[in-house]
Amino acid sequence: MFSRKTPIEKPAFAVDAAESPEVAARLGAEIAARFGPREETPLSVVVRDENGALTGGLNGVTHWRWLYIRHLWVAESQRGGGLALRLMQAAERAALARGAIGAYIDTFDPRVAAFYKRLGYERFGEIADFPPGERRIYLSKRLRR
Repeated sequence: MFSRKTPIEKPAFAVDAAESPEVAARLGAEIAARFGPREETPLSVVVRDENGALTGGLNGVTHWRWLYIRHLWVAESQRGGGLALRLMQAAERAALARGAIGAYIDTFDPRVAAFYKRLGYERFGEIADFPPGERRIYLSKRLRR
């Protein structure tokens, strides 16, 4: 998305801790023109106990017919009981209902990556030393009805 033109003589750079909505919108418009609209829709699945306390949840987004799972969390007291599996299944069903063909996720924890592999996800990449001394692992899966 670069074009070589005469550079600005003295560009003014501004560094900010907040994301620029204008930069995002301009890049989004160029990407949509080339690949079609993202049609990004948030997706959230939460589980609460009888008192209304959150015991687990998943946040993600569907775009370009894929589900990106941003967050998956289960309360420590509920781990090992299949709640994470049920959250993943619910999210995948919801994504399929939206017309998704696949899902992807990342993790820093090799044990969590093994869990995703048991669900049919395949490792497709990693970044070493992210976080320092560890690896960020990327996995994906084709969804089937």
